[in-house]
Amino acid sequence: MATDFKFIPLIDVSPLLEKWDHPNIAQDEGVAQKGHGIPVSLMKDIKNIAREYFHQPYEEKMEIKLSAETGYRGYQRIGENITKGKPDIHEAIDCYRELKHGMYGGLGDVMQGSNIWPSNPPNFKQLMEEYIDRCTDLSRKIMRGIALALGGSADEMEGEIGGDPFWVLRIIGYPAASISNGHDKAHDDVGCGAHTDYGLLTFVNQDDDIVALQIYLAKPRRTSLFYDLKFILIYRADLLMKHRPHFAPLLIILSCFKVRNKTGEWISAPPIPGTFVCNIGDMLKILSNGIYESTLHRVINNSPKYRVCVAYFYEPNFDAAVKPLDVCLQKTGGTKNFEGAVYGKHLIGKVTTNFIM
Repeated sequence: MATDFKFIPLIDVSPLLEKWDHPNIAQDEGVAQKGHGIPVSLMKDIKNIAREYFHQPYEEKMEIKLSAETGYRGYQRIGENITKGKPDIHEAIDCYRELKHGMYGGLGDVMQGSNIWPSNPPNFKQLMEEYIDRCTDLSRKIMRGIALALGGSADEMEGEIGGDPFWVLRIIGYPAASISNGHDKAHDDVGCGAHTDYGLLTFVNQDDDIVALQIYLAKPRRTSLFYDLKFILIYRADLLMKHRPHFAPLLIILSCFKVRNKTGEWISAPPIPGTFVCNIGDMLKILSNGIYESTLHRVINNSPKYRVCVAYFYEPNFDAAVKPLDVCLQKTGGTKNFEGAVYGKHLIGKVTTNFIM
C-alpha cells in the first residue's frame, strides 16, 4: 500500500557506524556532533562569505563575469540562468573542475580553463577549494555505499566511471520575495525552475532559516535508496570497511530516494542546521537503470530575506561513457531502460544552453 509522504526523511547513520569502533570517528572535527565529517563551522563560513560577495556593488561582481571565453565559469546576473526557456530569479557563481588544453581531446574544448575567483571577499578562493575537497571525499564514500546497495562491489563506480571524477560548484543567491500592492504577501517567484541535476550526487548547503527548496514526490515507487543504504550499512558494513576503511559516518537528508506517494506533489525540504539535502542526478539514474530516480526539484523563495545556497555536484569522469551497470540490468529484467551518455557531452549540451549572455 502506498504511503502519502509529506516530508523529506532525515538519515543519521552514525549510530550504525559507531559499532565498528573506528578510532578516527570521534577524532574528526564535526563527526561526533553531526556525522557527515564536514565541520558545521565550514558550512556556515561558506554561506557567509557567499552572502558577503553577493552584497557587493554590481560592478565588483561583474569583474568575474561568466562567458563562453571563461569556459562558462564566473558570475551571472539575476535572470541570466535559464530553466526550460524561462529566466531564473537568482544570481550565481559557477565553478567547474579545471580542464587543461587537450585534456580530453576535442570533448573538453568548451569547458577548458581555470575558475575565476573574486578578489573580494578575502580568502574566498581558499575557503571554496577546501570545501570542494571535503565534499569530493564525502561524495566518493557515499557512492561506494550506493554501489554496494545496488549489489555490486564498492569500487563499481570507480575506474572508467568515476575514478577521476568531475565536479561542479554553484554559489547561488536568491533575492527576497517581491512585495506588491502594499500587502506583505510574497509572490511565487521561481528562483530556479523545476529540473533534475546532471551528474551523480548533489549536496545542497542552504540557509538555516529559509524554506525555499521543494522536492517533487512522484507516484508509487518500487524501491528506496533510503532502505537500501540502511541495509548496506547494517548488514554489509564488513564489505564497506574492507574497501574503504575510512568511511566516515554521515548525517544527510536524502531527498533522492524513491518514495511511495499516493499522488505526485511538491513538498518543502526544510533546512536543518548542519545537514545537507542530497539529490540523485541523471547519471546515477542511468547507471542504476532507473532503480534510483533523479530528483526533480525547484526553488521558490517566498521569504522577505535574501537566501544563499551553495550546491556541490559530484559527477562521473568527464569522458565517462555512462550506461546501465550489469548488476542493475540483472535487477531490472535485463532490458536497458536508458541509452548511454558521455558525461562531458551531456554537461556541455546543458551548459551551453543555460545562459543569456
